[in-house]
Parts: sequence; structure tokens; C-alpha cells
Amino acid sequence: MCGILGTVPASDQGLFKMALDTLTHRGPDSYGIEHISEEVSLGHRRLSILDVSENGHQPMLHESKRYAIIFNGEIYNFLEIQQELELLGHRFKSSSDTEVLLKAYIEWGEDCVLKFNGMWAFAIWDTETKRLFMSRDRYGKKPLFYAQVNGKFVFASEMKAIFPFMDRLEVSEDFHWMKEHIFFYEATEKCLIKGIKRFPAGHSGHLDNGQLNLYRYWNTLDHLVEVPKTYQEQVEHFRELFMDSCKLRMRSDVTIGTALSGGLDSSATIAAMANLAKNNNSYSDDWQHAFVASFPGTPLDESHYAKMVTDHLGIGATFVDIDPLKHWDNLEHYFYLFEDLYITSPLPMIMLYQAVKQNGTTVTLDGHGADELLSGYQQGTLESLWDARFSPRHTHDILNIYQGSINEDKVQYDRTGNWKLYSNYMAKKFGKKVLGRKMPSRDNNHPNFKKLDNLTQYLYAMFHENILPTLLRNYDRYAMINSVEIRMPFMDHRIVSFVNSLPYSSKIGDGYTKRIVRDALDPFLPKEVTWRKSKIGFSSPIVDWMQNDLSDWFMDVTHSRNFLQSELVSDPVSLQNRISAIVKGKNHNFTEAQKCWTDLSPYIWEKAILKKNLVKV
Repeated sequence: MCGILGTVPASDQGLFKMALDTLTHRGPDSYGIEHISEEVSLGHRRLSILDVSENGHQPMLHESKRYAIIFNGEIYNFLEIQQELELLGHRFKSSSDTEVLLKAYIEWGEDCVLKFNGMWAFAIWDTETKRLFMSRDRYGKKPLFYAQVNGKFVFASEMKAIFPFMDRLEVSEDFHWMKEHIFFYEATEKCLIKGIKRFPAGHSGHLDNGQLNLYRYWNTLDHLVEVPKTYQEQVEHFRELFMDSCKLRMRSDVTIGTALSGGLDSSATIAAMANLAKNNNSYSDDWQHAFVASFPGTPLDESHYAKMVTDHLGIGATFVDIDPLKHWDNLEHYFYLFEDLYITSPLPMIMLYQAVKQNGTTVTLDGHGADELLSGYQQGTLESLWDARFSPRHTHDILNIYQGSINEDKVQYDRTGNWKLYSNYMAKKFGKKVLGRKMPSRDNNHPNFKKLDNLTQYLYAMFHENILPTLLRNYDRYAMINSVEIRMPFMDHRIVSFVNSLPYSSKIGDGYTKRIVRDALDPFLPKEVTWRKSKIGFSSPIVDWMQNDLSDWFMDVTHSRNFLQSELVSDPVSLQNRISAIVKGKNHNFTEAQKCWTDLSPYIWEKAILKKNLVKV
């Protein structure tokens, strides 16, 4: 895991080094720069994880000197690929996945990415053809941005490394659309800064005559699989895939651990790690490190469930009390490092991964991706109503699942009766069917998309196009701000293809969401966690903060002249009044408080990004 930067043609050495140093948090262990004549500059900030010796240093040049690579990410199955390459005559001087990646490209060309089980953003320069090849992993776990600046092609892991090459920063023409569609811009090329684009997930490309030509190498719909006919066989196959996914992701030359919430997904992950270690089937002996964010006295605290898990597995845990006052003075700096907009404060997540690093852990295996893949959210639960419309029993079951998933706090979270839920959803769905509206997805004309049931179509878009791409971006930032790498077993491409091939009834039913995960991992988890119905997302307890610790800050900010004059905030006076209502206890609704934060964040972003760089809005 690292930070990369490159320019074609080459750049001034001083300017390039300054730009590369903006990525120091992504790679604090070392750095490398190669200026190849006047053709290209390649830079790398290293977070050492596999082969921590100098043999893994980047940019890495092939022994022939023809090829040079910079790479951010991990190829988990690199040992298997290395064995295949050795049989074909390749020799290796390191135990690094970077060398395996480079020689896989030399052997198989651009199709090498189809062999990789991992996460990546990389660039390879061919000194003979003067061609740059770039690729980003299937689902966009690793970030990659690019821009054409004054005749120069610049690419980097984060936008801030491109800023020094730009004459000035301006907000994108799409900024106001993006701030109103927080979950819908990450899977596009749109960025908050004008002139910068996002390299798309599941794509590769090459730079020809200064123009980047992209093509899509991966579409999950082209990789659906035949699934076992019985549910029990599906459960067993899922368990096998998940265990192997965790096993591969435990390959590391540094300490690994888990960010444990106490929810099903992160608990399943560390339980799988424990089971692998118990049966001497693990690639790591140093994995028993759980880190838990605690929100005492708020509806978002799950720490008691996390303790059940660690007690059950017989391992210790580090509990991190999230006190906003300890870090709130760093908020603007965190926004600068984060670069984007989101619906909640980044503070709890940054504090958690800070504790991970401070306690000597560099890699975590976390549960990200399961909610979007297997229907962990309430709206996904409702979408399965269409699939169950001819079965009163299944319909009743789904409505009860929905009700059981709502946070137990009845002050901050609203509830709606089953009949109203059902009638409202079905009326809207029938209306869309009558109007001929398809499930919103860029792939809804793909023949295999049409074969998916309604829930799976909905989850497909959530996983590939809206919610998950946004969360992948977020957690890359939260962790890398602290020089920590996150690995995600649920996002192994074999699991993604398998789950997208399953019927809705394998994902939700018999009283529970994520049904197949519960049945597959139940033997390894405490029952109170496996069969818990309520869901609490990892967020900021924003109502509690606004009404207590941070009440003065919210009032001071929203009454300041700069806030009221900000061109990036829609209707500052209205937002001021909405925030005041929550601060003064006239409104306790969590959703409204979260929306207030969302509407306020462009102002903080403006101060952190635009004002910091002394540029014009």
C-alpha cells in the first residue's frame, strides 16, 4: 500500500518531489523517484508490507531496463502467480508482489490483470514503445486520479499530488450536483476540482500521444457462475470461499489486525481469521489485534457486542473512546487529507485507524462490502418485497426483518408500520413498472443484468455504482491518513461473482438479512452476534455531539460571516436555522442532523482545500 505519482513528459525534479511529498502519509517508510530521460517521471511513497527490504523498493525497474513500474495495492495471490511465471522461465530477486506484477505484465500483457486477486492502481512505462499502461482494480479499492495540465499528463493516488502542477484550483462545474448526490459521483470521472478526473474501477488504459485511452476489462455480469442447487450447499461453498479469501489476505510481513465494530461483517472476518489460525491454516501468526470504536452513552455504541466476539475468540481488544474534543481542532486538516465530501464527520474513523497504527498494526482485515453485496441496509430489504410479492409468508418475513434492523433508539430514529411500508413501496414499484423504468444502473441493458432478480439488481448497482464505491474511497482515506492498509475479504472477486449469482432468498429470509453469511459463520461466532437483528452503522453520533460537546462550535461556525457568505453552501441561513434547532434540542432526528452535516461540509471543504491553497472559488 503506497502513494504513486507520475507525469508524461518528465517534470522538474524539485516540483515533482514537492508533489510526491503530499502523499507521505500513504507511504512514510521510504520514497523513490525515477526521471527517465525527458519522457516520464515516476514517483512512489512506500508503506512496507510485503518484502520490507530494499528489494521491494519502487519505482521498480525490470532487469532489462525496458520496463518501470509504480504500484499501489496488494496482489494477494502473488505467490501462486510467481510459481506459474517461474515455470515459464522468469527469475525473481525479491519476495515482493510488485516484481510478480511487473513480470506478469511482461509475460501476459494487459490481460495479466485478470489473473490478479487483489487491489491495485499501477502504471508501467515501456522505454522502447514510449507507452504508459495503467490499471485500477475491479471494484476501485485503490484510488487513481489524472489530469492534463499545460500539455503534461499527470496521475496520482490523491488529487492533492496533482495540485502543484496546476496554475490554480477551481471547483468543478459539477460541484453543486456532487454535493447533492454524495453517493453518486465516486463511480464517475467527476471530481470536486475542475480539470481532474477519476480513473474508473475495472478499467485499464494506455497513454498514446498524450491521450489516455480507457477500456473496461471487468464486468461482474460477464463472470456470473453456476451456483449449487440447495441452500445448504450454497452455504458450504460460501464458507469455503470466505475462508480462502481471509487466508490469502493474511499474507503479510507486518502485523495485521481488525477494525471490529461488533456487527456481523467485521465479527465474521476476525472469526474466520481465528479459525484459520486454530487449524494451522493461516499465513500470519501475528493477527490477534482487534480495535473497537466506542461511543459511550450514545445509540451508536456497539462495543459490548465487540467484546462478546473477542471474549468468544479468546483475544484481546483495544477500545477507542471517540471523544470529538480531542481531535476537533484538526478537522480542517483532516478534510484536506480526505479531499472529498461525505454525510458524516471523518473523525471517528480517523481516530480508530490512528489507534491501529499507534498500537503497532499496519494492516487490517475489515468487513467492508458485505452490506452492499448481501443486503445489509434497510432499502435493500424493501427491494426484496418485489421478489416476494406472490408469497404472503415471505412478504411478512421481509417486513419483520426491516423492522428488526432499525436502531433501537426511538428518539433519534423513526419507524413506519408494516402496512404503510408495504403499500408505499409497492405503489412506487408498480408505477415504475407501468412507466417502463428499469433499475437504475449503467449495465441495465446487459443480458445478464436482466436475468437477476429485483434485489440483486438493486444490490448490483449499490455495490458497483453508488454506496460501496463511496465507502471504498472513504476507508482508503481514513486508513491511509494513518498509514494503515485495509484488506476486504468480502470483496474477493470470486465471492462477488458467486453472490451476484445467488437468488434473493439466499441473501434475505428466515428472519434475517445477510442470511448466507450468518449460516456460514455461525459455528465460529457467539450466537448473540450471529443472530442479532438490529444494525448500527459506523458513523458519528451527530445528534449527541451537536447537543453537547460541539454545540458551541456548530453555533459559532454557522453564525460566522465567512459561512454566511460561502458560495458553496446552499441557503446558509436556512442551514443555520436547521442546525440551531438540533443544537437547542427542538429536533432530535438523526437523519436530519446527518443531512445538516452533509450540507455544512462544503464550507469546511472550502476552507481546507481552496483556502489552504489560496485559490479562487
